[in-house]
Amino acid sequence: MKIQRIYEKIVKAHLAKYRQMVFLSGPRQVGKTTLSKIFASCYLDWDNVDARYLILKGPATVYEKAASKLTPEMPVVAFDEIHKYHQWKNFLKGFFDTYENDMKVIATGSAKMDIYARGGDSLMGRYFPYRVHPFTVAELLDGDIPSESQLIAPPRLLDESSWQVLLTHGGFPEPFVRREITFTRRWRTLRTAQLLKKDVLDLYRTTELAQLEVLAKLLANRSGEQLVAASLSNEIRVSENTIREWISVFKTLYYGFEIRPWFKNIENSLRKMPKWYLRDWSMVADEGKRAETLVACHLLKAVEGWTDLGFGKFELFYLRDKQKREVDFLVARNDEPWFLVEVKKSDNAISPQLEFFQKATHAQHAFHVVLEAPYVEADCFSRAKPVVVPALTFLSQLF
Repeated sequence: MKIQRIYEKIVKAHLAKYRQMVFLSGPRQVGKTTLSKIFASCYLDWDNVDARYLILKGPATVYEKAASKLTPEMPVVAFDEIHKYHQWKNFLKGFFDTYENDMKVIATGSAKMDIYARGGDSLMGRYFPYRVHPFTVAELLDGDIPSESQLIAPPRLLDESSWQVLLTHGGFPEPFVRREITFTRRWRTLRTAQLLKKDVLDLYRTTELAQLEVLAKLLANRSGEQLVAASLSNEIRVSENTIREWISVFKTLYYGFEIRPWFKNIENSLRKMPKWYLRDWSMVADEGKRAETLVACHLLKAVEGWTDLGFGKFELFYLRDKQKREVDFLVARNDEPWFLVEVKKSDNAISPQLEFFQKATHAQHAFHVVLEAPYVEADCFSRAKPVVVPALTFLSQLF
């Protein structure tokens, strides 16, 4: 079962149009290696000893290797997991500056690549970043690249089988395609172990690995909750600063992400306390939290995708004031509220807080998204007032 990814179309369009390097970043096992191999005439994986030796010999040696094969178009060299090389920025800068007229470059990383900026020369103007996410409803439908004039797609129906697989197995390509629960459980276990016992230690030296593993388990159970460092510190018996450092590492390695409160024009709004979401919603046991996490992941993919394609500055927030009124999500476009989203598993009663915060923020749309509601063939973005929307309808219109 092969599903063409929207990122394949994005990378293809980039290579045809731009001179800049392609930087692909995202969680482990999200499909970056597969993407890079599709386009690479020369593929070099830093984790492979032979490829690492070639890279360490310098740009000229890599160029000779990449240019030795006849290709119908300009050769493409892919450096997979290159961020693990401590001089990767200087290497790519030298390679690009010397051979940009002769070769295209793709670089991938399973950690946020800007975290390794220590002491290297700037790559400003030499690359465009693309953040790769798991499958979502809209991508499974067709994965067309949106345009700036039509960010929102028309509603389309995802088949029931794919929707249930997405809910149960998550959006990471291998478990989604295999669709076997025993495989998915083993895959999750091995992926988490790899992250905690190798990836974390590559980035952050610690002797408290057992406690860090406890934090990872707690965070998996608290997706959709506010992060209180003091509470986690008491439970795990490490300092609050250590908790914050570990959470930063988890974000860098794409285990999860934070969203912060929107406070402009909101009287008595919270300003500092973030909410935490897991990157793999299928790991969230509580059904209500899983529904909210699934929508959070879809929204994050949308705002990062629109931003990476140059359509503007898009960001994801939540809303909460000191009276404990709350709405799950606010999507901002160029620093202005665009639409609000409240997520429920099955409750069809519109939250009064949606209307309250829509008036306060002047957002164009306010959606009460219900996970278990049947699909409706209607454009929810044509509605201005708060409206109940099936998740299948709403998510199909995103990136």
